[in-house]
Amino acid sequence: MKTAVEELSPTRVKLTVEVPFDELRPSMDAAYKKVAQQVRVPGFRPGKVPARIIEQRFGRAVVLEETLNDAVPKLYGQAVDEADVFPVSQPDIEVTKIDDGEQIEFTAEVDVRPNFDVPDYQGLEVTVDSAEVTDEDVDRQLDALRQRFATLTGVERAATAGDYVVMDLRAEIDGKNIEEQAASEVSYEVGAGSVLQGLDDALEGMSAGEEKSFTTELVGGENAGEQADVIISVKSVKEKVLPELDDEFAQLASEFDTLDELKASIREQARRNKLIDQVVQSREKALDALLDQLDLPLPDSALKAEIDARKHNLDHQVAESGLSRDAFFRLYQTTEEERFAEFEKNSARALKVGFVLDKIAKSEELGVSEQELTNFVVRRAMEMGVQPNELAKHLADNDQLTLAMVEIVRDKAKSVIGDAAKVVDTDGNEVDLKAIYTEINGEAPVEEEAAAEDGTADDKGEA
Repeated sequence: MKTAVEELSPTRVKLTVEVPFDELRPSMDAAYKKVAQQVRVPGFRPGKVPARIIEQRFGRAVVLEETLNDAVPKLYGQAVDEADVFPVSQPDIEVTKIDDGEQIEFTAEVDVRPNFDVPDYQGLEVTVDSAEVTDEDVDRQLDALRQRFATLTGVERAATAGDYVVMDLRAEIDGKNIEEQAASEVSYEVGAGSVLQGLDDALEGMSAGEEKSFTTELVGGENAGEQADVIISVKSVKEKVLPELDDEFAQLASEFDTLDELKASIREQARRNKLIDQVVQSREKALDALLDQLDLPLPDSALKAEIDARKHNLDHQVAESGLSRDAFFRLYQTTEEERFAEFEKNSARALKVGFVLDKIAKSEELGVSEQELTNFVVRRAMEMGVQPNELAKHLADNDQLTLAMVEIVRDKAKSVIGDAAKVVDTDGNEVDLKAIYTEINGEAPVEEEAAAEDGTADDKGEA
């Protein structure tokens, strides 16, 4: 087989592949067998029709077509390896020449990863947050813990922001009751930011036993987007009471006997989280610094596919929310246009990141061990709330194990970049990543997934 490569653009190539007929022999034998199974010829059992009879009865073109259908995809894969290109889209293949018994020729146009050299990433200078734990950090954690153990106590006064009300709701359009919009005994925190615009304003100042109506746009159901009169009937008003911060609270909320022991534990955990965050930041910022040195052209098809995937996921989220599209974006305090702009920016970065990390993984000869794949599946299963064996079966059944291994290798490549950087914190102190590895979990690198579980890593789904 002979392959010639023509560069159509920095991100698209044309492969011209010439194949001697002898190399088609396995596919041709398979084609005869397949056609023999499909045809019926008197005097021959199914699958036993000789090749010469098939050609006489049905023509050689039928066999050639079946042969090419089987052979060309395999030959294309071989040509890609031979040409050392990295496809990022499905190829446009055309058989351009068939010399029966001599050779065939086909072309394949495909978008590819652009050719580039990875800049030197040794000693990239990055700055990360300080790992110093302040009293304010501890107080924030304590306050969050107190919130979890807060109680609600009924009050005989008007509701204010932060109070909880129990209420009935119904909606009317032109005086007609909309049954699907009715709800009873709804518990709601005043000021929480309901997607039902005007609800918080209406509730403030209301007391138990009072009723009020306001006009707003419905956010779900058949009448989503229509103006309606919403009638609120407040049943009760309750205020949140936080427990006293003392030894008794420490015993209630933790395994510690005293408040000082609880504070010490919170301080140590906060320090651990900040150390992990330093590792994550060093990798992300070193990667950003490396990307800043590269001006990579991006394949249009790959960029479009990445953006479309994010839009499809957004559509699914909107549908699952049960909200109108406008209400969904109000809930997340953004607009559809802003989200689409983010998709374009993040998709471009995701492609560049993948290209760079794949190059580094290849140059560093990074691989995936069975144990690393197992650890990945276990962590991801915990995040998803499923059994590891169930997730492993799902990945295997859907041919997604390769994607999992790509993700693992890319994370390892990102670690290589971060470990090679010169890292200092915002106080000017040098950050020793290896010392952090040792303190956190021995000599092994800190796992980014572990950091994400502690709430210290960015959303990798946008990376």
